[in-house]
Amino acid sequence: MKVAGFAGFSGSGKTTLIERLIPELRARGQRVSVIKHAHHGFDVDTPGKDTHRHRTAGAHEVLAASRQRVVLMYENEQPAEPDIHALIARLDARADWVLIEGFKDADLPKIAIWRAGLPPHPQDAHTVAVAANAPLQTALPVLDLDAPAALADWLQAHAPRFMYRRTP
Repeated sequence: MKVAGFAGFSGSGKTTLIERLIPELRARGQRVSVIKHAHHGFDVDTPGKDTHRHRTAGAHEVLAASRQRVVLMYENEQPAEPDIHALIARLDARADWVLIEGFKDADLPKIAIWRAGLPPHPQDAHTVAVAANAPLQTALPVLDLDAPAALADWLQAHAPRFMYRRTP
């Protein structure tokens, strides 16, 4: 599997880019998984539903499964920043691409997102390109933030650099 991170400030367009990139990769026959970092508490469960009742009763994990969908929810006993590698390990190994939104400090290849009017996202040793909606001075490749088909082509052309290798 190949893993590509997308890091940028709030409002820079990370979610929109990934949302537009998924069908482009799918059109190329790729299976895509996504991991999203949430900075705030969130809940995907519905109060009153069985899964919510089990979770609030104290279950560490609740897995709900139907013919169309499987959802696994688990509670951190102590609030802690999630380990991106542990999250990747939980995904279906048949994924061709894992697109990661956030996790800006992860030791994974990432594309920095920059939108005119916002400060450029800091780059680190794992930043391999910048997706921007305006010209930007950088030594890295600059991809058009508003051209997801071209970004999908670029990802496919550079796929070996995104091959996932768990680093100790």
